[in-house]
Amino acid sequence: MAKTVVIFGSTTGNTEFAAGKIGSAFGEAELKAVSAKALEEAKEYDLLILGASTWGYGELQDDWVSVVKDLEKLDLKGKKVALFGTGDQSCYPDTFVDALGLLYEALKNSGAEFVGEWPTEGYEHSGSKAVKDGKFVGLALDENNQPDETEARIRAWVAQVKAQAGI
Repeated sequence: MAKTVVIFGSTTGNTEFAAGKIGSAFGEAELKAVSAKALEEAKEYDLLILGASTWGYGELQDDWVSVVKDLEKLDLKGKKVALFGTGDQSCYPDTFVDALGLLYEALKNSGAEFVGEWPTEGYEHSGSKAVKDGKFVGLALDENNQPDETEARIRAWVAQVKAQAGI
């Protein structure tokens, strides 16, 4: 089985909650807060699942802000990366889950293979840095406005990531 880690940054607990659900769905995945210097061990894993919430008007969660430059320097050739993020599509429809896009941009030259793109259908937003080629670059979750969708979205996304990652 592929060695998997879920690395997250969370302020209010929504992203940590989602990280726990995703880690449980993977079974053997390790769960680590990015604030615990989890990126230093990134090369030890076959699949990295990174999660962040979007703050203010399209900003990364604080724990990620301090390490985003480190992300840009990572060499992840041969690794698979999946992204997930939490946001509020009602209050911030034009920057919904922008943190996903920011993580993607920081890692796009790392050599990693991205898995887990997610459809934009079922969300009500007007813009997002996380949308590439008509899909989110990872799983978008909105615990504020669509908490009843979270479980099913995580189950479907985890199954998709496992299939794309060959797990």
